[in-house]
Amino acid sequence: MSSYPHLLAPLRVGSVTLPHRVIMGSMHTGLEETPGGEHELARFYVERVRGGAGLIVTGGISPNPEGAAREDGAHLSQEDQLPPHRTVTDAVHAEGGLIALQLMHSGRYAMHADAVAPSPLRAPINRVTPRELGTEEVERTVEDFAHAAALAQRAGYDGVEIMGSEGYLINEFLVAHTNHRTDRYGGSDAARRRFAVEIVRRVREATGPDFLVMYRLSALDLVPDAQEFEQVLALGREVEQAGASIINTGIGWHEARIPTIATSVPPAGFTWVSRALRENLSVLVAAVNRMNTPEIGEAVIARGDADLVCMARPFLADPAFVEKARRERPAEINTCIACNQACLDHTFSGQRMSCLVNPRAMREDELVLGPTRTAERIAVVGAGPAGMAFAEAAAVRGHRVTVFEEQDEIGGQFQLARRIPGKADYGHTIRYFRTRLAELGVTVRTGHTATTEDLADADRVVLATGVTPRIPGIAGEDGPTVLGYKDVLEGAPVGRRVAVIGGGGIGFDVAHFLTHDPNADFYREWGVDRTLEAPGGLLRPEPTAPLRSVTVLQRSAGKPGARLGTTTGWIHRAELRMADVDFVTGVEYLRIDERGVHVLVPDPGLVEENAGVSAPAQHHGARAGHDDAARGAATAVDTAPGKAELLVPADTVVLCAGQESRAELAEQLTGERPVHVIGGAHVASELDAKRAIREAVELAASLP
Repeated sequence: MSSYPHLLAPLRVGSVTLPHRVIMGSMHTGLEETPGGEHELARFYVERVRGGAGLIVTGGISPNPEGAAREDGAHLSQEDQLPPHRTVTDAVHAEGGLIALQLMHSGRYAMHADAVAPSPLRAPINRVTPRELGTEEVERTVEDFAHAAALAQRAGYDGVEIMGSEGYLINEFLVAHTNHRTDRYGGSDAARRRFAVEIVRRVREATGPDFLVMYRLSALDLVPDAQEFEQVLALGREVEQAGASIINTGIGWHEARIPTIATSVPPAGFTWVSRALRENLSVLVAAVNRMNTPEIGEAVIARGDADLVCMARPFLADPAFVEKARRERPAEINTCIACNQACLDHTFSGQRMSCLVNPRAMREDELVLGPTRTAERIAVVGAGPAGMAFAEAAAVRGHRVTVFEEQDEIGGQFQLARRIPGKADYGHTIRYFRTRLAELGVTVRTGHTATTEDLADADRVVLATGVTPRIPGIAGEDGPTVLGYKDVLEGAPVGRRVAVIGGGGIGFDVAHFLTHDPNADFYREWGVDRTLEAPGGLLRPEPTAPLRSVTVLQRSAGKPGARLGTTTGWIHRAELRMADVDFVTGVEYLRIDERGVHVLVPDPGLVEENAGVSAPAQHHGARAGHDDAARGAATAVDTAPGKAELLVPADTVVLCAGQESRAELAEQLTGERPVHVIGGAHVASELDAKRAIREAVELAASLP
């Protein structure tokens, strides 16, 4: 009997039978605008179909040029654009898959001069102010959607998904916050719904009864002055009557202040919204967001939260997600960890999408792990992300691999990362590699520090020895109140007042680790209304009191966390803001003693005014009831023109001042055999698992 009887059950949708309840959701890959990119895109989708994907939804394609995300963005509006699409659909159908084209008009999110919207209101995440559509232009846009759907049908697509969520054009018409119109497309609930409903109705008329028409409905806008849930339900009923086959649940606009898909969101964190839709509609409903294992998908469907689950990034991480679940081998799934680093961060910066844990994603032809011509004995020193990834890829190619790891467990820095609140999914990557290395016959020697004698018989040596924390050289850093970040994350006792030295990614993680209450409620902290009574699902955030008082010190005068991820940095900054974490930037370290950290800071007047925060300062005052006495007042003493000495009181000081490569073994290895240094051992300026894993797989692919 299957472990996933609900998830893997076939489902009839109109004239089409889906092989299971998992939809591969839309992801804009970056190939949609690339000349000739349809061939690579086809191979990307084909690998997923071979891995069990049933219904695939493409990246967003606009129904007209002004709706494209960028000036040269993808759109489908004329017959001569069909051949590249036919390349994709023919390839998917040849493998037995189904594919739907997502029709997405960017509206005020479009980053070009021809951007249009219901009203001329600039989005806070865009520099472009859109032009307001005239009434006739709105009606023409409805026809553009219908025409594009008909073209998609002629191109061989099995259906379309109409993007009515995430703050794009259709969603903008639905919300009074962005729709100030007084014509037939604004001014009342029914008028604001008219644009969406007419699009669905015209698409159905243009494509006939057997074509799949999915509508992505914004069930929870998470922006001010948004739809109430009764309005959402009214739209759902009208969309159903207009001919939708499936309603796919959308959560939050891109400009929302609440995370919806990042690793900090609880698993299946919004399926209670799709359940509320499903209980009030007759049409099939799909759930989305933060579902990354077959166990989660099974539970969502079994408890009635949805008829289907829509997973996008899990298919980036592992093309064979469904097939491995079908074969009862879930431990072999390379699980999406919701880091956003190579998928959404790439998309929003105009790069080709890929995946941190699977760098072959979108490079299936370029990064090939074919059989080796000469099987070698390869020794890998270090079982962090780079070492694990190389060992797996080299073993897949047929090399005989032995891994030496000085710690008792594999995982390296991921063993620390998984301890950070919201990053438990990093443990999935360790589980995946542990399973795969055993399956591939890789010898793994943990608790063993490799010596030159251990490596003597290897034909090739790969050093993935990682990093060691950098010692900043501050007077008193060896004192009894000072700890390294590794000590803290592994459970060393920490005092009530903490100074964190270093404002990079590790400093942010440690500050979050030290302040976050594990019993905190995500929805209450961020202000999400689970009763569905508040418009847009938006409430006032009620952060839990932080466990400690933390000040983060940073040498540079720049913005704290400036190098954090494009799509997740704002979340990490908000988490520390809610925890009343203070930042002192532009510091020069003087000494550490039993009272705390003594630093020099610029602009003493500002320092005195803000009680311990230097320019460009961020100061988040303590909430009512917070123990100001425990925090202590940072004091500034004039020392020189333009400088002041500042004491940051601290019971514990945590060093997060960067890393240094550990590659000393390379100097001891002599002879003609190749020695490769990868990952943090190669470059340690920033801990970068994306680069480390990609570098490891590229090396394995390049071997003879």
